[in-house]
Amino acid sequence: MLTLYIDADACPVKDEIYKVTERFAMPVIVVANSPMRIPRSDRISLVEKKGFDGVDDWIAEQCGPGDIVITADIPLAARSLAKGAKVLDPRGVPFTENDIGVALAMRDLMNELRQTGDVTGGPAPMTAKDRSNFLNKLDQVIHAVRRAHPPKK
Repeated sequence: MLTLYIDADACPVKDEIYKVTERFAMPVIVVANSPMRIPRSDRISLVEKKGFDGVDDWIAEQCGPGDIVITADIPLAARSLAKGAKVLDPRGVPFTENDIGVALAMRDLMNELRQTGDVTGGPAPMTAKDRSNFLNKLDQVIHAVRRAHPPKK
């Protein structure tokens, strides 16, 4: 069954995900380093994973073809893609096999520039347009995955 995994600790679009997945009656697994509130629903569950990369390791082990992973973590995105999952970042930008290598290289470059002090700060704050874009892309990805992996009868 199609499952949506959320790398939840810093995910700014959890509420949007809950609304969309409720409409599609699909399971959601919220994975976090610490306890967090989730809606009361038979379809939404929380998994707590402690330790460095505990959340990422668990999601990468669990996901597979027909699943969707929501994360801003580029190495987790790469691992999820390798398992056959579809991956979106919280702004609705899909990670694909075609662009994950460039994303990993850019991440490494930006880390190096931050360490040298040449670049400071992080990503821009989420806007209403970002949230809208995420909702549209999530809807598209869910439909695409459902077409590619129809429910077994």
